[in-house]
Amino acid sequence: MSSHAGPPPTDTLDPGIHAKRWLILATLCVSLLMIVMDNTILNVAIPKLVDDLHATNSQLQWIVDGYTLVFAGLLLTAGALGDRFGRKLALRVGICVFVLGSALSALSTTPAQLISARSFMGIGGALIMPSTLSILTNVFRDPKERGRAIAIWAGFSGVGVAAGPVIGGFLLNHFSWSSVFWVNVPIGIAALVAGYLFIPESKDPAAPRLDPIGALLSIVGLGSLLFAIIQGPTTGWTSTSVVFGFGVGIVAIVGFILWEAHSDHPMLDVSFFKNPRFSAANSAITLTFFAMFGSMFLMTQYWQFVHGYTPLQAGVRLVPFALMMMIVAPLSARVVERFGTKLVVSGGMFIVALALLSLATIKADTSYLRVIICMCVMSSGMGLIFGPATESVMGSLPREKAGVGSAVNDTTRQTGGALGVAVIGSLVASVYAGNVDTAAQRLGITGDIVAKSRASLGDALALAPQLGDKTKAFVLAVRNGYTDGLIHGMVIGAVIVALAGVVAFVFLPARAVDPLSLDLQHEHAEERAAEAVSDDRVPVAGA
Repeated sequence: MSSHAGPPPTDTLDPGIHAKRWLILATLCVSLLMIVMDNTILNVAIPKLVDDLHATNSQLQWIVDGYTLVFAGLLLTAGALGDRFGRKLALRVGICVFVLGSALSALSTTPAQLISARSFMGIGGALIMPSTLSILTNVFRDPKERGRAIAIWAGFSGVGVAAGPVIGGFLLNHFSWSSVFWVNVPIGIAALVAGYLFIPESKDPAAPRLDPIGALLSIVGLGSLLFAIIQGPTTGWTSTSVVFGFGVGIVAIVGFILWEAHSDHPMLDVSFFKNPRFSAANSAITLTFFAMFGSMFLMTQYWQFVHGYTPLQAGVRLVPFALMMMIVAPLSARVVERFGTKLVVSGGMFIVALALLSLATIKADTSYLRVIICMCVMSSGMGLIFGPATESVMGSLPREKAGVGSAVNDTTRQTGGALGVAVIGSLVASVYAGNVDTAAQRLGITGDIVAKSRASLGDALALAPQLGDKTKAFVLAVRNGYTDGLIHGMVIGAVIVALAGVVAFVFLPARAVDPLSLDLQHEHAEERAAEAVSDDRVPVAGA
């Protein structure tokens, strides 16, 4: 018999790829950081866009949201294309599109040009993000190492959210608004070169046929749904365009599910959602991003308008938030190895909920130290969630379906984030507007100033000097009014995350059997059987 002993090799297909796996991960993280950072870096450039391009409020909204709409709407299709034609190819094409879109954005001279260029960048982002996670899943075959790699990947995702305002603020202090787009060009080129050198190609060996009907339904459904979510706070949740968007989105998504369930070559096998590990983990990611994007949207304005920080000062003050996530997220895999996914993910969600409740106690004059401690507690909870929940999504699927699985994971992130900004933002705006009316009535202020002040805290602070001796009282009132609305938003976020924590605790398995590890066991069993047959055929000496 064979003298085969010890654990089987982690990657039996290509030991050279296994040896470069951490360099591959670093390349993937750089690619991910570029597109995640772009979601937040633009926010700090908005005042300069108003000055230089004379963009209206509606145009500003679509400069930001045009990218998100295209990005999220194409994710499922992009993931399926990567599975069929190659994930490395999808990643390289995505980076090229993203870099080209960044250059076109930087060269834009009108708001319409910038909206178009940003939307074009969304195509690149949709190709890049699922490719990074699906390549990672195929490179890290050992479940324990894969969990740690995904935890690092998730940490970079969180860091990108907080790094955007810091880098954007620094660039805007020294250069024009176009610098927030030019910065993507060298990063993209570096990612292309490193990807060419290190990243292997992988695809679904079954080479499924394309599913154009499923792709069309997913794009229309997700795009329409996100359009309605984005437009809701601006035009009203009962406006014709929003109701129509929700209607089309729901019909298209239901049609997509029915089509995929009966198709013999589905883009997304909807039976994946029968797996509680897959569904519960996606729910956890969706609602955590709901809370994170919603709270970050509020806190960015809190720092700048209530405390009076510049964009760079506000960004720098978020560095501890990013550092905490950078520290905790990579460690989450080791915590899962000891306590299991169920306890770590649900525990992280309860930590986030408690942090949001603590943020619901802040006032307009609360010290920076107290607020940032609460935010660091929140980021530590998020760091415990993102890696294990993402690993649960990817680990519950066959390896050849990594592209679509990654796209589902990314779609839930984008949808949750858009919902968080829209729903929590709308609630805060409603409470704030009511507080402005109350303050105006108490101070005897009337006219256009009141109407414009109800629209945003920034407008209220800009118009306040026109009120003469009432300026100080009005500024104090609107800042307190915004903080009051922020408190309501944090409470809603806390309740939703806590409920999601209960769902995660009930439905996530403590330690699930991983289909990817079963694939490996099958591979190793076949190798050992082949070795045994080979050994049995060797003539025994003296026979």
